[in-house]
Amino acid sequence: MKVAIIGGKLQGLEAAYLAGKADWDVTMIDRVPDVPAGGLCQQFLLADITTQTDLKRLLQPFDMVVPALENQDALKCLHNYAEKERAGIVFDFDAYAITSSKIESDKLLSHIQIPTPAPYPHDGFPVIVKPSIGSGSNGVCVVHDSKQLESHLAAATDEQVIQTFIHGPSYSLEIIGCPGNYCPLQVTELEVDPVFDCKRVIAPSGLSKKLTADFENIAIKTANALKLNGLMDVEVILDHDVLRVLEIDARLPSQTPITVLTSTGINMLQLLAAQHFLPSYKTTGIPIAQRGVIYEHIRVDGSTLTVTGEHAMASAGTLHLEEDFFGADEAITSRSNKQTDWVATLINSAETRIEAWEKREAVIAEIIRFFNLDTYRDCTPTHHGVASNLYC
Repeated sequence: MKVAIIGGKLQGLEAAYLAGKADWDVTMIDRVPDVPAGGLCQQFLLADITTQTDLKRLLQPFDMVVPALENQDALKCLHNYAEKERAGIVFDFDAYAITSSKIESDKLLSHIQIPTPAPYPHDGFPVIVKPSIGSGSNGVCVVHDSKQLESHLAAATDEQVIQTFIHGPSYSLEIIGCPGNYCPLQVTELEVDPVFDCKRVIAPSGLSKKLTADFENIAIKTANALKLNGLMDVEVILDHDVLRVLEIDARLPSQTPITVLTSTGINMLQLLAAQHFLPSYKTTGIPIAQRGVIYEHIRVDGSTLTVTGEHAMASAGTLHLEEDFFGADEAITSRSNKQTDWVATLINSAETRIEAWEKREAVIAEIIRFFNLDTYRDCTPTHHGVASNLYC
């Protein structure tokens, strides 16, 4: 299959990895050279689809087009093209229009009575403040009093969402399908860095059977309300024994699909293709046997190894895939023989989650030994919103 991926940043990196594992012929299209995903594709086209006078000529050679970006102008162009040409664009533009706004998402979740963190000023401080538009950790911060909140809102240029800060583990779940045929996939556990950017994904999640079933019901109920036709991920935080939804996104996410593929063998991009080209296709659930996986990002800088959020990967230039990377199954990395400062996404798997973590520890130790590093950092926010350094 000939596939075009539009956008070469973090979502594009995910799409390129999944497409490569499916043995597809992949072309990356981006308006910027040296994007992270450029090194994981067979071809790269430098093009800005928002300025293309003949988008049909650009995209018609491909069997499938995967939008892997959140640029509104680009998505509008692709939407218009899809409506005119009935092209193989695997994207639910209507569902994305709702989920790309946290304000609209929260309205929908409230309407269908899905638990979310309480809106300010329900429980006072501290609170989490985040922009309504955009995914990931950009612009997210913890605020501790009304004066700090007023200052933050005065400086903000976009609409903000303000919710009670909850201290608890976070989880993600993808759901795929169309009305009447939705299939939740694998729950993964998320860990974040001091600025709430995801640094590590772990599978299996360790969530109880009851809470896993609750999570799947939340995802199905939300997909039905959206009339989802495609893929969506749901992120929650565990508040005592209640799963509260932090974010929903109707598009291919980053990080978790690679983890799910490594743990279960399920390739979400292949599922999307099957759903798009075979309307009667019925998605099946995840296999009972799930390998343990530790997926995380690191930065080596001078004499220091830091476990970091995925933002480090977005700004590292063109990345490439390596197997058996210092003992890891694979790594997506910027490292070359001439570099002393580099980043990598490490993918470690084993029969169980505990064994995968032990393997990960051995990989980190080998990198530290090989490069003669003297500092290791793995920092996380505390419930006070202050970075806690776990391993320095």
